[in-house]
Amino acid sequence: MSSARVGLTLVSLACADPTATSSLPAALPAPGSKQQDNSYSISGADRTVNVTVVRVRGETGEPIHAFLRRMFESADSAGARRLVLDLRSLTGSDARLVTPLVGGILKRDRFLREGGLNVLTSSQSFSPAQNAATLLEQYAHPILIQ
Repeated sequence: MSSARVGLTLVSLACADPTATSSLPAALPAPGSKQQDNSYSISGADRTVNVTVVRVRGETGEPIHAFLRRMFESADSAGARRLVLDLRSLTGSDARLVTPLVGGILKRDRFLREGGLNVLTSSQSFSPAQNAATLLEQYAHPILIQ
């Protein structure tokens, strides 16, 4: 696992700061809905973090790395035990999502245990979503749902 972290560190040094927007919804959107912003919510009952990534880059709003940092800090504060990552709405962009997302997950052992990570993709998920899902499958062993 340390070689993966070293590799992610090197990749992160090569990445420029991306941009995206964020908000905090009560729950994950239904498949096919047109959510505009990246979002997350934390269920207090089962300590599950539900994250929806809609875009990696945008003209205004919070950079994706800042959004993910804020989400992971909130998850840590809440003692989250499970992460549900919805990448179904991410249909294009670049790979700037991969380093902060995969690196943040690999730093948290509770998301690496069996059932600790669920990743939702669709047949419409491209570039950053597929790159992230592939790396997570290799290093974090999530439950992949399509």
